[in-house]
Amino acid sequence: MIVRFGYVAMSMNLKNASPSKTMTVKQFEKIADKKAAIRKLERIAQENILNTIRLLKYNRGENIHLYRFSSKLIPLAGHELVEDWDYLAPIKDTLAEAGDIVQATKMRVSFHPDHYTLLNSSRKEVFYQSVEILKRHVAIIKMMNLSTKHRNVLHVGSKAGDKQNAIQRFIARFPLLSKEIGESLLLENDDKTFTAEETLGIAQLLYIPMVLDLHHDRCNPSKKSAGDLWPDIIKTWNASEYPPKIHISSPRSDANIRAHADLINIEDLFPFLQNIKAITPQLDVMIEAKQKDNALFDMMKKIMKKKGVEKKDESTIQLL
Repeated sequence: MIVRFGYVAMSMNLKNASPSKTMTVKQFEKIADKKAAIRKLERIAQENILNTIRLLKYNRGENIHLYRFSSKLIPLAGHELVEDWDYLAPIKDTLAEAGDIVQATKMRVSFHPDHYTLLNSSRKEVFYQSVEILKRHVAIIKMMNLSTKHRNVLHVGSKAGDKQNAIQRFIARFPLLSKEIGESLLLENDDKTFTAEETLGIAQLLYIPMVLDLHHDRCNPSKKSAGDLWPDIIKTWNASEYPPKIHISSPRSDANIRAHADLINIEDLFPFLQNIKAITPQLDVMIEAKQKDNALFDMMKKIMKKKGVEKKDESTIQLL
């Protein structure tokens, strides 16, 4: 089994390269000239994309093939204060440059829209806002000249009412999405509400690939183990050009089990890899640790001490 590791948004080694610089509503409103305020927003967005390009080039140099974009690339995009702002026009060329690097390196990239993106909210206005959030993510991917398929990792969302009604709302609303948005989705189990088994059921019904989060499964376990669910999870990826993907993080402490630790405890991952290697030719693993790329490099050192592991490059191993 070939396993590739990636990280989220920011590098701990690349200085002054945040892709998530922002501007608050309060800061925007303090600028009396709205056009000047929008120009400042555009400068921040441009800087975020340029820093993303730096990160992509860094990934290329470090042989990192899996990366998650920040969902905060364009501050205040979609806010009612700037509803007439064409936020993509000023960064069109820069986004295309980022896409060129992704295509040249064949890097697997994705987004994870924030927890306010609730397709199954009991409030229709939240559903419509969530659709707009997904539209913006898809628009950015298209501006990079990349395929939009299987780029947006999403939780099932709200449990308002009760879980079964919430699941039915998600299923009923999925056909209301545009084909492009629907095809962009990946479905992930969460740490409080929808278990891996429940998420898998929705993914199977709607033909959405499922991303298994091992930490979430530990916090919010199913009746079946992750290993027992895995043969059905990988089938959800049959129609995708990508290999299955999972998320890994370790608890910060026993008292704060849901919070992410700085690094990965290899025992939170390696037994699972050993368990699934016979039926999984290739796997991509997104590391969600506070130390970002440093957590990736640290885990590579730890995993190389295990028997039956061969290093392919700085972020890739083969389990023999």
